[in-house]
Amino acid sequence: MIEPLNKKWQVQPVIPEEIARILSDFSPLARQLLYNRGVKDRQDAIQFLSAANPDITDPFMLKGMTEAVDRINQAISENQKIAIYGDYDVDGVTATVLLVECIRAVGGTAREYIPNRFEEGYGVNRDALGELKRMGVDLVITVDCGSRSPDEADYARSIGLDLIITDHHQPGEILPDVVAMINPRQPGDSYPHQDLAGVGLAYKLAEALHRTHPAIPLDESLDLVALGTVADMAVLGGENRYLVRRGLERIRGRFRQGIASLGGAADLDLSKTTATNIGFILGPRLNAAGRLETALDAFRLLISRDVQETGFLSQKLNEQNAERRRIMIQTQDDATQLAFERRPDPWVLFACSPDFNEGVVGLAASRLVERFYRPAIIGNLKGELARFSCRSIPELHITHALDEIADLFIRHGGHAAAAGLTIRADLIPDFIARMEMVVERQLAGVEFNPTIMVDMQVNLADLSPRDYFELAEWLEPTGNGNPEAVLMSRHVKCCRAAQIGKDKRTLKLQVMQGGVTYDCVAFQQGHRLDDLGDFIDLVYTLNLDTYLGPDRPRVQLMVKDIKPSLQN
Repeated sequence: MIEPLNKKWQVQPVIPEEIARILSDFSPLARQLLYNRGVKDRQDAIQFLSAANPDITDPFMLKGMTEAVDRINQAISENQKIAIYGDYDVDGVTATVLLVECIRAVGGTAREYIPNRFEEGYGVNRDALGELKRMGVDLVITVDCGSRSPDEADYARSIGLDLIITDHHQPGEILPDVVAMINPRQPGDSYPHQDLAGVGLAYKLAEALHRTHPAIPLDESLDLVALGTVADMAVLGGENRYLVRRGLERIRGRFRQGIASLGGAADLDLSKTTATNIGFILGPRLNAAGRLETALDAFRLLISRDVQETGFLSQKLNEQNAERRRIMIQTQDDATQLAFERRPDPWVLFACSPDFNEGVVGLAASRLVERFYRPAIIGNLKGELARFSCRSIPELHITHALDEIADLFIRHGGHAAAAGLTIRADLIPDFIARMEMVVERQLAGVEFNPTIMVDMQVNLADLSPRDYFELAEWLEPTGNGNPEAVLMSRHVKCCRAAQIGKDKRTLKLQVMQGGVTYDCVAFQQGHRLDDLGDFIDLVYTLNLDTYLGPDRPRVQLMVKDIKPSLQN
């Protein structure tokens, strides 16, 4: 098996004195963080910290938007039945809720259709289109899927079903022949914000419809945009930063009953919700529905205004999330064993089993990438077919790699870091052999050690509560493309250390420097307990611990990596 990763710590260059003087209104830590994010003057700093809306966000700049709006307006005016066809993850579910609510708000007839992960798989499928046609649906609008469904688009046209595609995944070589396709990644699209999530594009469609239907509740949809965008790990810059910041404000206001109930079930104070809370608390619970049963429960939770119904559904999702976590850990361990039994030093980690739950293989693949810094491809084998989830490292665009051997797949698609595919079971050996060759060719010479970018080295005694609150308020939303502030402290005294949690995979530490003591949590690092010395070096982010109650919050360190201190 591959040895444990030796992560590299790369500290960002110190802010030049000239720029530090320009940003002198801000604290030393804030100045350095702004500089690290490309901010070099006061006006840019104000725009970044306020998450201002970019200048160019006209939805009609998106290719296909005019045609889509015209067809939807026709359907509304003629009282035609519209179906919103969404994916079963948080991005797809929130986008489905958003368009169903907006179309209904102006008198349109709209219903949801979210495929079952286990029976139908990802994306648009012929049987579902046929069923919707038999139900009298005249227009299908996809959200978060459809860009790689040219055959299904042809089938929809053959049965007299109009199709509008809204999607943010990388299109294939052959584009679907549809009424309109809204995807900023398609050829010929000039929209400047290509990183919108599926729910972000649904919002842009609603924004365009708002021009002729002012009753469409745009502001009320922003909480959905924040949930889907963060949960799908979209880049949190540009327009996404603006939309998510405003969406977080809506979530904190507890305007949507379903989110309020889910926050209560998760014991989360929504008034202080951050993007991190979405990523680690709200998002996984919403995703749990589609991973274990049906995503329709998540849809119903978000669209319902009934307190009893949302209370029941939020408790159900909370319980499903706990079960999801248990299954994911078991799958992660089993996949690790299978991957290294196949090859002790692989270029890509492969594991496939009929025992793997299809709803958690993507999560398990992500854990393997984090642990071993290799692309991971984990699949569920069901009869003559297998469905794989793929996760990758920055050095390998996984969807482009799959494109090179696309002749093997029934379907495939995704992003640079994540993808999915369906393949005949008898072709799995060919898939593994050819994928190994593709990955080996593209990663030849790559040093398989991840780099942690550190914003600044600090002494723990120099940190203050003000630093935490500045970071929490100004940097939000943090995530992909705008990471949390990552700090480093060297030669920190380790006062106490213990493994915690049922599986002992987490470290709980107490450290001290300059007479100041902090509690620390290091997830997935319980195995390092015996490697710690009296003094350690830490890379970490800051977090607010409210264990003692909301009136007694304490700043704690969320440890990303630990090394024995080399200082004497």
